[in-house]
Amino acid sequence: MTAVVQNSPGAAINAGAEPYLEEIIKKFTVAAVIWGLVGFLAGVYIAFELAFPALNLDLPWTTFGRLRPLHTSAVIFAFGGNVLIGTSFFVVQRTCRASLFGGEPLARFVFWGYQLFIVMAALGYVLGFSQGKEYAEPEWFVDIWLTIVWVAYLAVFLGTILKRSEPHIYVANWFYLAFIVTIALLHIGNNLALPVSFFGAKSYSAYTGVQDAMTQWWYGHNAVGFFLTAGFLGLMYYFVPKRAERPVYSYRLSIVHFWALIFLYIWAGPHHLHYTALPDWAQTLGMAFSVMLWMPSWGGMINGIMTLSGAWDKLRTDPVLRFLVTSVAFYGMSTFEGPLMSIKAVNSLSHYTDWTIGHVHSGALGWVAFISFGALYHLVPILWKRSGLYSMRLVSYHFWIATIGIVLYITSMWISGIMQGLMWRAYDSWGFLQYSFVESVEAMHPYYIVRGLGGVLFLTGGFIMAYNMYRTVRGDVRVEQPFESAPQGAPAE
Repeated sequence: MTAVVQNSPGAAINAGAEPYLEEIIKKFTVAAVIWGLVGFLAGVYIAFELAFPALNLDLPWTTFGRLRPLHTSAVIFAFGGNVLIGTSFFVVQRTCRASLFGGEPLARFVFWGYQLFIVMAALGYVLGFSQGKEYAEPEWFVDIWLTIVWVAYLAVFLGTILKRSEPHIYVANWFYLAFIVTIALLHIGNNLALPVSFFGAKSYSAYTGVQDAMTQWWYGHNAVGFFLTAGFLGLMYYFVPKRAERPVYSYRLSIVHFWALIFLYIWAGPHHLHYTALPDWAQTLGMAFSVMLWMPSWGGMINGIMTLSGAWDKLRTDPVLRFLVTSVAFYGMSTFEGPLMSIKAVNSLSHYTDWTIGHVHSGALGWVAFISFGALYHLVPILWKRSGLYSMRLVSYHFWIATIGIVLYITSMWISGIMQGLMWRAYDSWGFLQYSFVESVEAMHPYYIVRGLGGVLFLTGGFIMAYNMYRTVRGDVRVEQPFESAPQGAPAE
């Protein structure tokens, strides 16, 4: 009986006196959908800017250099951040059987404070005020505001765990808490800066040279590790079992997954700096820990996939579960490819090429976006008290259109990136470089167009989702045939 309780992803009703706070989660859900469409649209536009440079429009605000950090921040911190905060508020209440600590006022401050941060950061990118790093950071006063909001978020989440009526802390909350605490540490450490003036936006970083690069990739890779991995694993450990109506395959494996991932990930950042001025021992350290990450990552992937044991037939009839399970498969693929690319011999070919872009987007679109879509589809009928989604057929259309878009995107970037790496290292019989850099850029043109078309398909899926959710929130009921007519006999053994 104990094992069943521990493996359960939360109860549907609150055993305590206080009701669950769901209005604030509705706000995060709507914000996630809106910011997602904005971020996807920006991504499509800058993809076509690389294929057709005239789209830069000779305006400072529409150049690739300014829209690129706008896109990354919109999809990671605006779309992904709203999904993470909203789902964490949903999950922690149900798995702890307690309402949010601080009540509606503190939760509302976290929501509106976070939206204000997103708007301020976006304006800073477009207007040209940022710290100008690889993961471009906004102005110093925006950093301080985000710190205040993040502390409030930690207070809500941790306070809810401390006031729980359920004695066991479900594993999804472990991953959410690791994400919240580590992102706070990364944010403060990477953004240490000295403002030029109190009323000015300009500031000087606390780091220079190779120390700045090391700090940036300690931040950059662990933003991937704890924002885009640990946080969304919290979603996986709640929504996959919930949707499949099965217990987590192995609770023991989930604990091993958690501690191994948390320990190893923090050391992996230097693999972004192979063949640079970073000391060779630091590069090798990053590579070694990256390779070791294969084990906990695949342990978590196996745990998520095998949770469907006894419920595989649901994949035929439930496209929401299909989103969730496919995302776990992409998680496994991305966490195999990442350690592979961290090996110095492979990195000598892949570094600075579009292969890295393909890898990043197989994780970002296939893992992060797909598990977010699945969680949002699951949440909307619950939050708005509907019997189900407006149209499951539209969910299936979204799944297949987005999947084709991802395949076009990552395969074009794999081909483009490997071609780039080979052209850059090709020598003629005289020992000179065989191709100029411009020739390699020209060779990439058709693949950039395919990448843009893949983005258009993914964006189209996002609009289908938004329409479906809008009709669901309105309470519209669509009369349609069962999603897939399958034989009603006994399932295949």
